[in-house]
Amino acid sequence: MVVSDAGPARLELSELRFTPSAPRFRAEGLLGWLSLVLNGALRIDGVAVRRTMSGRVSLSFPDRVAHDGRRHPILRPLDAHARAALETAVIAALETEFQQIA
Repeated sequence: MVVSDAGPARLELSELRFTPSAPRFRAEGLLGWLSLVLNGALRIDGVAVRRTMSGRVSLSFPDRVAHDGRRHPILRPLDAHARAALETAVIAALETEFQQIA
């Protein structure tokens, strides 16, 4: 279990499962997919783990595409602080996996 302080919220991450993407996608920055349980109550699937052009690992959260092409997030961090805390906790928990596919 990974615990992170996200300001007023406390993030407890467990059951992290990382599935690496195919090498051709990794070359374009998609490292793989993540599944996790948040605060022992909510399973989150389909989180993309990406490496940005600057080399930073970031998370992309699932969304749906409306008939007119607009994207609507299914879930997302409430603010930049929560996003940073979540990304830091995930990266720390999965550091070994990321090193193996880098």
